[in-house]
Amino acid sequence: MARAYAALRDRLLVCRAVGDHDPVPSDWTTVTRLEGHTLECVAASADAPERVFVGTFEGSEARGASELGGLHRSTDGGDTFERLETGSDFVSDTVMSLTVSPHDPDVVYAGTEPSRVYRSTDGGDSWSHLEGIVDLPSAEEWYFPPRPHTHHVRWLEVDPVDPDRLYAGIEAGAFVYTEDGGETWHERPEGARRDNHSLATHPDREGRVYAAAGDGYAESDDGGERWRQPQRGLEHTYCWSVVPDPGDPGRVLVSSASGASRAHTAGSAESYVYRKADGEPWERLEDRGLPTGEGVVRAVFDTPGRPGVVYAVTNRGLFVTDDFGDEWERVEIEWDEALETGTPRGIVTLPS
Repeated sequence: MARAYAALRDRLLVCRAVGDHDPVPSDWTTVTRLEGHTLECVAASADAPERVFVGTFEGSEARGASELGGLHRSTDGGDTFERLETGSDFVSDTVMSLTVSPHDPDVVYAGTEPSRVYRSTDGGDSWSHLEGIVDLPSAEEWYFPPRPHTHHVRWLEVDPVDPDRLYAGIEAGAFVYTEDGGETWHERPEGARRDNHSLATHPDREGRVYAAAGDGYAESDDGGERWRQPQRGLEHTYCWSVVPDPGDPGRVLVSSASGASRAHTAGSAESYVYRKADGEPWERLEDRGLPTGEGVVRAVFDTPGRPGVVYAVTNRGLFVTDDFGDEWERVEIEWDEALETGTPRGIVTLPS
């Protein structure tokens, strides 16, 4: 059964395909979970599809109760969730990023505000702090403009070849990585972006890392040690989400806008989707079935791992392509009118 978990600002949509469809399901059921929480991220693995993690902001905008924040886990595919009691293991209950290792679904990483990285090796039952990130030389310069007194780990990505290699995007301030499972950290390598919003890797191209950042797009072919910044044709350089084609690591999609307010605020939004192949300029994808332009917040992408198949969620709904962006179709799930004024925070899709 194919599944999609869409983290919206104030709820989680748990979407399940009805029956088996290849390559893209057409019939879905949808239930809503974690209403009243302020969601920031969602993570799950096809190797343990019943386990879903959701990170929330400390306190609920709707209810104002700090005990609602933190890390939530489902062990029944999203039917029910429990708030994990991380206790003194976590420095805060503001969980901004999550990822499950592609090498072992019991290994889960969480990033918080202020910037800390934690690891669980038992599926979220217990956690350890990977120290050292805030001791990096540039940490004094990190800050998140809406809350300039602090900063956070916006994205975490485990290398698909080396399980000890972890990439992290600090919003805002640095790209950092570890080669030894968090014993030591490296920051701001040559050509890396500073305001990284999302990162991606590809199992078929060792060393390739993709970055969508507020200061543009970048990619690396040596595990993040050096970066290039192909911008030709990318007219909107406030990049948010990035996803490579599972069938071709040379092809990549990004969502972008001209700035933060155009990306995140529905009332002033104007965002676009771009695609490129290795060595080619970016092309803007318009009139392909995926809403872009005025009134549309930046898309968040994910792929279930099938060549050409990518899901995108915006304030206009959930969409899918099976030809890597040539044509998109709306996924017929329940979409409350109130969601058109919101900004999706994350999406995870799992194959059937």
